[in-house]
Amino acid sequence: MPDRPPASGSPGQPTEPPALTTGLDLYTRTAAAAAGQVIGQYSTSFALACRTLPRRTRADIASIYALVRVADEVVDGTARAAGLDPTPVRAALDDLEAEVDRAVATGFSTNLVVHAFADVARRHGIGTELTAPFFASMRADLDVAEHDRDSLGDYIYGSAEVVGLMCLQVFFSLPGTRASTESEREFLRESARRLGAAFQKVNFLRDLAADQDQLGRTYLPGSDQTQLDGPTKDRLVADLRADLDAALPGIHALDRRARRAVMLAHRLFAELAARIDAVPAQRLVRERISVPTAVKARLAVQVLAGQWRSA
Repeated sequence: MPDRPPASGSPGQPTEPPALTTGLDLYTRTAAAAAGQVIGQYSTSFALACRTLPRRTRADIASIYALVRVADEVVDGTARAAGLDPTPVRAALDDLEAEVDRAVATGFSTNLVVHAFADVARRHGIGTELTAPFFASMRADLDVAEHDRDSLGDYIYGSAEVVGLMCLQVFFSLPGTRASTESEREFLRESARRLGAAFQKVNFLRDLAADQDQLGRTYLPGSDQTQLDGPTKDRLVADLRADLDAALPGIHALDRRARRAVMLAHRLFAELAARIDAVPAQRLVRERISVPTAVKARLAVQVLAGQWRSA
């Protein structure tokens, strides 16, 4: 039995780490370790970038990623592959959001991924202002087959920009992050949003075939397999590159340890964008473009050697 309750605080405000008893400490560390397995299985790019972070920060970012990944799997077919019909799939997503809300409020969940996320959220001030838009976008994947410009903006904010803002909340705790004033913090928030948007737009173009053939979704207006042409593809690539460029000043304002990790992710996605740009539009709607492992390793070496300073 615990001899004292964990410290509590408002989910929307940063709190000091709770005074954990041995049992809760072990449970939380186990939950973080379980969440950490997810990023290695699902994203080699983000796993590679996270390796440059301090251990505690790396675990916190991995816990955020794990929750995002689990929610994504609910709506992207894994739940249906397990035999769930559309109504239970929606219920599973609703249950996941409700469990996240309870865990952030109480500091405990029987779901290890949710518990790990809640621990991060309570320590770094991540509340429903970020989790609610995220789950709204996940719910849109169950309802919206084709986005227009307005719905796409809302979707990208909830599915990607808020994830960047969650990670930024963790980076605010690093002493070298230049965020001593509200204007500096807002500058970094805008950068995080632009970077998250860029990553999502790259993913949209990379996964055009799978999204449309397997999931029946068209995210980017004009990117339908029967409509996508060279000028449209060029416009979409130019748009995401503008986001990548706009994010750079904010990346340079992060603590150097976070800066290396985020810059590596930036370089990996910029490389993927370049490869997407280099292929004809009709090839893009048939196959998934990727960055070879050897190229990822070369980019990692360059960033670790400080060559990102010339980016």
